[in-house]
Amino acid sequence: MAKSTDIKIVEAKFSTEQVPFRTPLKFGGRVMDSSVLLNVEVIVETRSGKQGIGIGSMPAGNIWAWPSSVVSPEDALKAMIEFLEEAVEIANICPEIAHPIDLMYHISAEYHFMAKKIAKKLGLAEEIPELAQLVASSPLDAAIHDGFGRANHINSYNGLSAEYMAHDLTEYLDDQFAGEYLDQYTLRDPKPTLPLYHLVGALDPITEADVSERIDDGLPETLGEWIKADGLTHLKIKLSGDNLDWDISRVIAVENEAAKAQAERGQDTWCYSLDFNEKCENVDYVLDFLNKVREQSPAAFDRVQYIEQPTNRDLKANPENKMHEAAKIKPVVIDESLVDYESLLLSRDLGYSGVALKACKGQTESLFLGAAAQKFDMFLCVQDLTCCGYSFLHSASLAARIPTVAAIEGNGRQYCPGPNKKWSRSYPGMFKLTDGTVKTGELNGDGLGF
Repeated sequence: MAKSTDIKIVEAKFSTEQVPFRTPLKFGGRVMDSSVLLNVEVIVETRSGKQGIGIGSMPAGNIWAWPSSVVSPEDALKAMIEFLEEAVEIANICPEIAHPIDLMYHISAEYHFMAKKIAKKLGLAEEIPELAQLVASSPLDAAIHDGFGRANHINSYNGLSAEYMAHDLTEYLDDQFAGEYLDQYTLRDPKPTLPLYHLVGALDPITEADVSERIDDGLPETLGEWIKADGLTHLKIKLSGDNLDWDISRVIAVENEAAKAQAERGQDTWCYSLDFNEKCENVDYVLDFLNKVREQSPAAFDRVQYIEQPTNRDLKANPENKMHEAAKIKPVVIDESLVDYESLLLSRDLGYSGVALKACKGQTESLFLGAAAQKFDMFLCVQDLTCCGYSFLHSASLAARIPTVAAIEGNGRQYCPGPNKKWSRSYPGMFKLTDGTVKTGELNGDGLGF
């Protein structure tokens, strides 16, 4: 059924922006010292002729989205940029007038063919993986949702009910969602605040003794300095996944420094998430790790809120990597493997008890997966891709609108704070932390909220 609020895409265009890092970030055995922002702007128009301009932005994240032994990071980045360019071209010739969910549902139907075509054109040894496809196209997805809200003078999260959508969730998921719409799984107003998860990367100095040469750019440098400056209560610890002694000692070192800094603040409650970046050989590694951390530091063990995907992202090729035993101890969330509803169902079968949403996987897909995770009573978190500027506001607005998400990760302020400057004046509570939280209540405008 046609809706008066439906939109058509009048024009879409994209650009790229190089972002240097103030300090390198190591994860999963790989090191990043810069990133490329993918930026999209669309003009959309409703059936009644009202227009809105939507914007989307996201780091390309090729090192995370496409780790490969046969395709170089440079070639992966080139392919992802070309993928976005083609997605934008498809958007420009899309004749459909519909809700953003349906526009993206149909535009994304071309992605598999595009991935094959671009890989062949560039002479790559493998096709663009699904995760890289989602990341590359996510700015377009965001821009269309943003434009829809602006054209209709509503917040886009308030345009997800039967009043605005032609189909219930059975169209996109399955019959378990008969008669349900996305408004049942999202909030009408953003949460006023959310705790911010601060990243402790594998190369990041924990104490002053770890600093070989200070950057001296006015920002904190050691973990203790960050905790005191921003009032942090949530710490995400990057681990190796293939060096048990190092992983255990890293958590203990973080606990010791955090305990010292929190005591000086008079704070006795804080928590950790643990990220192995899928480097663990099997679940036994995770179980050994948890047991030894509990033996050496019961306090550190108790502070662990959840564990991110510890083993290989290819779930179908590694069905032996079952998480049931680990999930009995702490929530284990699916991350790199999570690209669609089918992968969420498979992860549940393999024992995963939580879901990591990422705006970089697309606004549309994130809304679907957020709904499914709530339906199945799974632990939910929203994570980062070293998002900065506009992309961080997008990620935070998603977290603030999903009811059961309790915190938001944001490490752009640590590694690439440059793009934050032009947004911090308008949204100071999102970029200037004093009590460990971001003021997501600021993200309540038209479109995606900012």
